[in-house]
Amino acid sequence: MDLGYLTRGEGAHQKASNMRNRQLVFALVVAAVSIVAGYALYLGSGPLTAEIRTAVIVLSAFAIVAETLAYLLPHGARASIGFIPYLASALIAPHWTSVLAVAIVALLIQLTQRIRIEAAVLNVAQQALTLTVAILAYQGLGGQSFLATPLHDNFAALTKSMGLAALSAYALSFAVNNLVVSMFIAIGDGESTLNVWRELKLSTIGFDLLASPIVFLFAWLYAAHGAMAAAIIWVPMVGLRELHRTNLELERTNQELLELMVKSIEARDPYTSGHSRRVEQYSTTIARALGLPAREIARVSRAALLHDVGKIYEKYGSLLSKADRLSNSEWRIMQEHPVDGANLVATMTRLRELVESIRHHHENWDGSGYPDALSGDAIPIAARIIRFADTIDAMTTQRPYRAALSEEQVRQEVVRCRGTQFDPNIADRLLGSSLWTSLFSPPVHDLPGHVRGRPTLSVSS
Repeated sequence: MDLGYLTRGEGAHQKASNMRNRQLVFALVVAAVSIVAGYALYLGSGPLTAEIRTAVIVLSAFAIVAETLAYLLPHGARASIGFIPYLASALIAPHWTSVLAVAIVALLIQLTQRIRIEAAVLNVAQQALTLTVAILAYQGLGGQSFLATPLHDNFAALTKSMGLAALSAYALSFAVNNLVVSMFIAIGDGESTLNVWRELKLSTIGFDLLASPIVFLFAWLYAAHGAMAAAIIWVPMVGLRELHRTNLELERTNQELLELMVKSIEARDPYTSGHSRRVEQYSTTIARALGLPAREIARVSRAALLHDVGKIYEKYGSLLSKADRLSNSEWRIMQEHPVDGANLVATMTRLRELVESIRHHHENWDGSGYPDALSGDAIPIAARIIRFADTIDAMTTQRPYRAALSEEQVRQEVVRCRGTQFDPNIADRLLGSSLWTSLFSPPVHDLPGHVRGRPTLSVSS
């Protein structure tokens, strides 16, 4: 998401530094809240029994195994199934020592990784806060340790007695964890918390729906039959997590291969280096400004990344490296790239839904575009969005034959071409959106010196 037309000097470094400082302040605030909540739990906790101490040690061992098998989510977040023993400890050992153990495990995991201080502080703090909230909610609703209740060996009776308290505790801790992590990432990436939350949950929502009964069952098996019985469901959960990680890694590899192909195309033209990545970023921002669903935004983003893939053919090589304006005959050849790109993408089964968006990204609202002279709503909405993004990048990129336009000049051009080149509804929605100005600022995670942290999304698969 390189914004090559902007100067990246001391201002960019300062902006990255400011974002990191804000993240650190946020992490310290979360840490302070977790300490206060932990102290409240300490005051209300009973004596530390041998059963609770043993449970804390065993569950910590389960958590360490889970954390060592963590994997990456979008925005650099980490996910694991450590939430199962963490939240199970709220049902088995609702005691301040469980929170202390979670904090120690989280701290040990941070020490084994190369991670920024602000992300490390947040990881420890939010893990402790999440469990503290779960225990306080569970106890507040009348829940008690599975080890102490006479119903511990009767699953049906225990579910009826403690199920609502356990479910409520899980839901509240889930909300706290996701909110804290999404807010931290949003501060660092310069995005809205809601957008970050949506992208993270698309990767893990299926597993999250299964999590509550799994946590309850895990806790019951431990209380009724011991750690070995609990491991019976733990082992297949690790297997499912590995399968899910493999799928995510495959998707990430496919995305990286697509980006590599795009970079190889753009390497022919020094003046449009990073063009497709910028168009992808702009298209995503415009789609968000229009309020499109998350899955549709993802499709728009991928189509935008590949919109110029047709230029991979040799006939475009000399045209892409030409510094001057194209002649009429050369321009006619260049106009063939949307069709070539669509035909190329059509050969890939998983990308066929992008074909129409790529083919028609140079169509104009009034029908004056190419290759098929479509007009109005006949043009796929993704293609209309990419048309905006592609043109904005062209206007704001410095070329040998003209200077880059300013934000105000781009706005004037969008207004002038509203209803001819551009969909008037998209133009109005975009210009009236607070996201408009973000099109002219480099993303923080692309600024020099900025390295994403990996806050642990502990309630994910």
